[in-house]
Amino acid sequence: MPGIDWVEAVSENLCPGHLPDSLVRLRERGVTVVPHGVALGLGGAERPDAGRLTALAERARTLGSPLVTEHIAFVRAGGPMTASHRLEAGHLLPVPRTRDALDVLCENVRIAQDSLPVPLAVENIAALITWPGEEVTEGQFLYELADRTGVRLLIDVANLHTNHVNRGEDPAEALGELPLEAIAYVHVAGGFERDGVWHDSHAHPVAQPVLDILTDLASRVAPPGVLLERDENFPAAEELEGEVAAIRAAVEKGRVSGRASVAAPSARPASPVSAAPSRAARDETGADRAARQRLALAQTALLSALVAGTPAPEGFDRVRLGVQARALAGKRADVVAKVAPELPVILGAGYRPAFLEYARRRPMTGGYRRDALDFAERLLRDGRPRDDDARRDLREWWLEREGPVPRTRRSGVRWARATGRVLLRRRAA
Repeated sequence: MPGIDWVEAVSENLCPGHLPDSLVRLRERGVTVVPHGVALGLGGAERPDAGRLTALAERARTLGSPLVTEHIAFVRAGGPMTASHRLEAGHLLPVPRTRDALDVLCENVRIAQDSLPVPLAVENIAALITWPGEEVTEGQFLYELADRTGVRLLIDVANLHTNHVNRGEDPAEALGELPLEAIAYVHVAGGFERDGVWHDSHAHPVAQPVLDILTDLASRVAPPGVLLERDENFPAAEELEGEVAAIRAAVEKGRVSGRASVAAPSARPASPVSAAPSRAARDETGADRAARQRLALAQTALLSALVAGTPAPEGFDRVRLGVQARALAGKRADVVAKVAPELPVILGAGYRPAFLEYARRRPMTGGYRRDALDFAERLLRDGRPRDDDARRDLREWWLEREGPVPRTRRSGVRWARATGRVLLRRRAA
C-alpha cells in the first residue's frame, strides 16, 4: 500500500530476537515501527514494573523506534497494598480523574520516562464507565499530566467519540483544553454501537463522527502523524485503502478550515484547571503512600466487581458495570482462543459457554496464557468434557504445557503427539 510511512506493533506481542517477517520487511523498506504497550498499567496504584519497562525499552532499541507509547489506564489491582489477591483485567480501564490519581500517574510516568531510551507518549482510553466524584475533565487531566511531566500525548479521536456516546463528554471541549503542542500523533479506529453503548472494537469501519473529530483536531493543529488502528477482521485491500484516504481527507479538511488561524502549534494557554494545586505540584517528591493506598483500594473494589462478582462500589452505574463485566469476559474468551487455539478445536461449540461459565467464577490473575491453563485444569477437575476422547486430548494438551518445559524429548513420543495434532486438525475440518 503506497504512502504508509510508519506502523505500530503491540509491544507485548513482539519477541525482539524473533521479529515477524512482516516487520523485518517493513523496516528494510524504511518504515518506522513504534512499540505500543498495553500492559504497563501506568494509571495503577503501584509503581511500574521494572521488568515490563525493561521489555518495552528492549523493543524500542531492537526496532530503532523514535518513541514508545502506552495508555493512561490501570490493568491490574489488588496485591500486597490492599492485602488481597492480585486481579488482572486483561483490558484498559479508566483512571479516576482525581488529585490522588493524577499525583500517582505523574510519578509513574516519570519513573517510566527515566527507564526508557526514547521519549514516551501516553494515550487517552475509551471507557464504558464513569468514576463517581471526579474532580476535573479529561482535557484538564491530560493538560496537567503533560504540564507536570513533559510527557507527549497520543490522542485517540475514536476514544473521544466513545466517551461522548458512553459518558456524555464533549469531544470539542476536550480538544479545546488539550496542550496541542504536546501531541505526538493521533489514533483513528472503528467501532459499533449496541444498546446505546459504543464499543471501540478496532475491527469495524471508522464512523463519520470519528472523522469529524479528527477534522476538528486538524483545524487546531497539524498532527505529526495519524494512524489507523485495525487489529482484526481486516477488510479487502481496496476498502482499507479507502479508509486511509478518508482519514487523509479529514485531516486536509481540517487544515484548510483552520489555516487562517493555526499555522503551527499554538502557544500554551493558562492552565484550565481551576482546582487548588495538588500535593505533587507543591512538593515534587511525588505521590505519597497514602495517595497510592487510597487509589489501590478504589481500583481493587472496582476490578473485583467487574471480574470476581463482588458488589458494585458505591456511586457506580450498576447497569454499566454489568455491560463492562460481560465485555471483559467475552474478551477473555476471544483472547484465550487465540493464545491457545487448540482449546476451541478440542472443545468445539462448547468452548465459549464453558469459558464464560469459568470466567464468572475465576478472575484472571496471571495473564492469558495462565488463564488458558487454569481453564483447562478446572474443566479436567470437574470431569469435563464428557466426551472421553475430548477429555483425553484436553488432558494431554494441559500436561504438555503446564510445566516449564515439554514433558519429554524422546522422538517417538514427539512423533505420537504430532500425529495426534494432525488427527485433531482433521477432526476440526
